[in-house]
Amino acid sequence: MDLLNTLVDKGLRRELPTREEALAVLATSDDELLDVVAAAGKVRRQWFGRRVKLNYLVNLKSGLCPEDCSYCSQRLGSKAEILKYTWLKPEEASQAAAAGVAGGAKRVCLVASGRGPTDRDVDRVGKTIAAIKEQNEGVEVCACLGLLSDGQAERLKDAGADAYNHNLNTSEATYGAITKTHTYADRVDTVQKAHAAGLSACSGLIAGMGESDEDLVDVVYSLRELDPDSVPVNFLIPFEGTPLAKEWNLTPQRALRILAMVRFVCPDVEVRLAGGREVHLRTMQPLALHLVNSIFLGDYLTSEGQAGQADLDMIADAGFEVEGAGTTTLPAHRSEVAEATGGCGSHGAGASVCGSSATADEAGCGSACGGCSGHAGHEAPVPAQAEAGEVRSGLVAVRRRGAGTDLAPNA
Repeated sequence: MDLLNTLVDKGLRRELPTREEALAVLATSDDELLDVVAAAGKVRRQWFGRRVKLNYLVNLKSGLCPEDCSYCSQRLGSKAEILKYTWLKPEEASQAAAAGVAGGAKRVCLVASGRGPTDRDVDRVGKTIAAIKEQNEGVEVCACLGLLSDGQAERLKDAGADAYNHNLNTSEATYGAITKTHTYADRVDTVQKAHAAGLSACSGLIAGMGESDEDLVDVVYSLRELDPDSVPVNFLIPFEGTPLAKEWNLTPQRALRILAMVRFVCPDVEVRLAGGREVHLRTMQPLALHLVNSIFLGDYLTSEGQAGQADLDMIADAGFEVEGAGTTTLPAHRSEVAEATGGCGSHGAGASVCGSSATADEAGCGSACGGCSGHAGHEAPVPAQAEAGEVRSGLVAVRRRGAGTDLAPNA
């Protein structure tokens, strides 16, 4: 296909595709799917080889969030029967993180429900970061605490945080239909605060909330403009007890097309396969490794993932390798900027926009790595095995182990 050849050429040169090209990827047929995966795979291998970075989530504070994000099992008014607990002690969080690191995780993501941290919360998380780094030499720590106030990103950086996650989740045009207790602009502001503090910014999206192709392209282009180092792609887990409980809009094929589009638009950033992969990709998860270079290991915030050993077996069986602690994740042209600026791998004097060369064309608990539940148009296809709006709760397993419980984590 001429389209795919063009997109590969642009991806290898770090050039921005046109919106029409990005939309065309989402519009390809199932007969063309393997060609799309193969094309995006060439771009993925150019910048990341066959390495897969492992990340591990620790839910520091679960449930009882005052925000109303429709996708989130921890939202205000949620009737989802999830674990609910207040802040883990630093030693408890460190013990939980150690399980992920033992399984091969290179980055630990510390997440807390809520609109945003108080200054006392920032101090608490700083002590947790110190405990984790003392026990696990060389581990990266990403904080995800919601909307940041002035000065908090700098304090997290000083406490040892390497990165900060806050997802845009969906397009600006449809954001108000998903969340009303904070704005899209609030989310953008927090990502910018992380950048300014020298933290590596992590920001992504949630697909499958009923959005149109145009919405998906809008949010990915907005992410490219914000230029995070990592872009987690979550697929909605429709928890019972949330407003989006019946939004089963994804097929494995559509999920793969979305991942391919993200890779073409942001060719040289860490694209992370995040919440919902087991639910929506199912047996086609190995194909996604040709598109992403990062995944979460084991369980998510409030839902179960597949066993950590199954993740490791999948990576090996598909011909990929786990990225070692001594390996730099980002390509040299991005990681060198990170070293020069002391943080974000893409910002500094003359830095290019997410994945673009210098000459190329130019909030609350739902911000969590992987999405609180997984982690608006209505053109997404309904899976063949389910009628529109049919509840498929058997595919959603609530987390009952790991952080905040007496049971061993699934790492």
